[in-house]
Amino acid sequence: MKKFAYTLLAGAGALTLAACGGADDASIEAEADTVEMPADAALEGVEEQAVEDTGAADEPAAVTEETATEAADAAADVAAAAEAAAAELGVEE
Repeated sequence: MKKFAYTLLAGAGALTLAACGGADDASIEAEADTVEMPADAALEGVEEQAVEDTGAADEPAAVTEETATEAADAAADVAAAAEAAAAELGVEE
């Protein structure tokens, strides 16, 4: 029921916002703001060239059973901490 209410509220908000924006003439096209000009102005003083990240193409390290177990244990610890924090705040799932 809550999901339906949230959806209905979001739809009503969208319709309200759409109704507020108006133009006298519907044939007027919306003009897009240009973001390139401020970006170019921000980069005027930069003299360095872009460099290639050589480590981006490296193969990831192989996953062993030990590292997978450590990651699973860490994830379980985080989940337990999140549940404890939610219980402390009185938040229900």
